[in-house]
Amino acid sequence: MSKLDDLFSLRGQVALVTGASAGIGVDLARTLALAGADVALVARRRDRLEALAAELRGEGVRAAAVPADLMEDEQCAHAVAEAERALGPVSILVNNAGIAPLSRAERHARDKWDRALVLNLTAPFRLCQEVGRRLIERGARGRIVNVTSIIAVRANPLYASVGYAASKAGLMSVTRQLAIEWAKHGIAVNAIAPAWFLTEMTELGFAQEERREKAERLTPLGRLGEPKELQTALLFLASPASSYVTGSTVFVDGGWTAW
Repeated sequence: MSKLDDLFSLRGQVALVTGASAGIGVDLARTLALAGADVALVARRRDRLEALAAELRGEGVRAAAVPADLMEDEQCAHAVAEAERALGPVSILVNNAGIAPLSRAERHARDKWDRALVLNLTAPFRLCQEVGRRLIERGARGRIVNVTSIIAVRANPLYASVGYAASKAGLMSVTRQLAIEWAKHGIAVNAIAPAWFLTEMTELGFAQEERREKAERLTPLGRLGEPKELQTALLFLASPASSYVTGSTVFVDGGWTAW
């Protein structure tokens, strides 16, 4: 176990996870805590954050609920400052918060486009800036993991979501650019690209049997993903095990992008 700890232990690290009040974000926060990291939980719903923070403390790590609306630019800086006030310097950032406004491209309203780009692209970049600047000033190494999507590299056959597609493609590109700019500072920047997962955000859509059947049929493994199946990808990218990996995207997609 000591050798595994050398590879994957996050003890002594402080992680910040956005979108940590539901779905994939909850599982990602639990993963970091399982590896020993102290975790700052960022989302809008304070009650859910407090409940998860209490659960993680029960596992023997420190956890802090940091309510913030990342649609507001100043809240990005506020979230990082509050996380560091509560737990100490952040060394791991997981940008998971996101939305997927739907409508056909010819009718896609400007406000839907703007909301997707603000929360899915601008807010992650601002959080990267805030955490990256602090790491550089301290001369400390760090890990940034951005949650993008297979829709960053493939069109969406299930939903009309042009703004979401643009924002997730942009986040993948930002991941690569930050990786090359910050490599000299010891900051690794990578991404995870999930395919179709059954979460609180997607369960209503997949309640439609035809849509779920199509997603499963187009996935080589023949099923939707489970949030826990993202855990090992995150643990790898956040831990010392990925010391020679930066600018990469790990696709957790049941083979979707192999077509």
